Amino acid sequence: MASRVPAVSEVVEEARRLFEQNFGSRPEVEVCAPGRVNLIGEHTDYNDGFVLPMALALVTVVVGTRDAGRSVTIVTANEDVAEPRRVEFQMPNDGSPLSPGQPGWANYVRGVVQHYRASPLPGFKAVIASTVPLGGGLSSSASLEVAMYTFLQQLQPDDGDPVAKAVACQQAEHTHAGVPCGIMDQLVAVLGRKAHALLIDCRSMEVTPVPLSDPSLVILITNSNVRHSLTGSEYPTRRKQCMEAASVLGKGSLRDATLEELEGARGRMDEVTYSRARHVIQEIQRTVRGSEALKRGSYQEFGKLMVESHNSLRDLYEVSCRELDELVLAALEVDGVFGSRMTGGGFGGCTVTLLQAHAVDRAILHMKTTGRYATGLLLAGSSGAVPRAEGGHRRRPQG
Repeated sequence: MASRVPAVSEVVEEARRLFEQNFGSRPEVEVCAPGRVNLIGEHTDYNDGFVLPMALALVTVVVGTRDAGRSVTIVTANEDVAEPRRVEFQMPNDGSPLSPGQPGWANYVRGVVQHYRASPLPGFKAVIASTVPLGGGLSSSASLEVAMYTFLQQLQPDDGDPVAKAVACQQAEHTHAGVPCGIMDQLVAVLGRKAHALLIDCRSMEVTPVPLSDPSLVILITNSNVRHSLTGSEYPTRRKQCMEAASVLGKGSLRDATLEELEGARGRMDEVTYSRARHVIQEIQRTVRGSEALKRGSYQEFGKLMVESHNSLRDLYEVSCRELDELVLAALEVDGVFGSRMTGGGFGGCTVTLLQAHAVDRAILHMKTTGRYATGLLLAGSSGAVPRAEGGHRRRPQG
């Protein structure tokens, strides 16, 4: 009953067809990078905390070839983006910055070109196709950034450092998309492992794989179809509030703060800033506890932490919405569900539910009959960004 996820080969074939239609030849380079779902650890990455995401079978594909000159032409297959769907610009040749422009979706490409870690970059022609829903909280932006960076690596190899690659993609989002995001999305898009979540220390960039191969366990992602945007004021405001709380506490980040210290300083900050900080401090603790629970197979414990996380995001961090709250409530009414929560930056997007395999159809049916169901995706873990060799076979990325 869950929605079918198109195979990567199907997405590549769609991109090939569009490339041939636009450029009259077959692409020479084909790469892909996954979206992600965050199991727990929301709004902790830009506070130097811990997160627990996993890569998805939803991917962004980039196919293309180098151009003899300095021109760049990009075509997107996504019909939901702002027009135009074909963009052209010149590759800087004097060290000057590549400024953001219109349409907005192409700024992710411009940003990655600007922050790419090897030179000189040639001009190129490329087509982008993706199955990661825009504004769904599954990191369509990082998926695009990492796919584009991987594409550029095939044209002009860099040193192959995967963490530096993720950081460059994060910088692209900061400077050209205007989103002061943390490092989680880019890291998991680069380093994701099949059938594993990744416990990421967003301060040290240390990544610890957490197995998720139990056949009785299922992760259900449900799209509220409320499309969120992180480029408005709310996301930067949350980050600023966290910085203010850390400053009052005399800390470099909320990663170093304790609940006891926060309570002691409560009178020196307003209640909203206090609530934001309380969520982050507790969410960091929940994420560490959650990763240990998954390692032990303690799914009931992990599910309880998921619900606590959602309630905190709803009440303390105030980034949920009615549709997300209803989807979580509907999931929790089904026997066999361990836990459910919103995932991603909030203000719309998706929920993630941990449940027993035998309960999947029942959970989806219940969501449908209550009128609160949008789109269910039954997804296993995917691997990180990879180039695709001739014939559509994957090669393991270096690093």
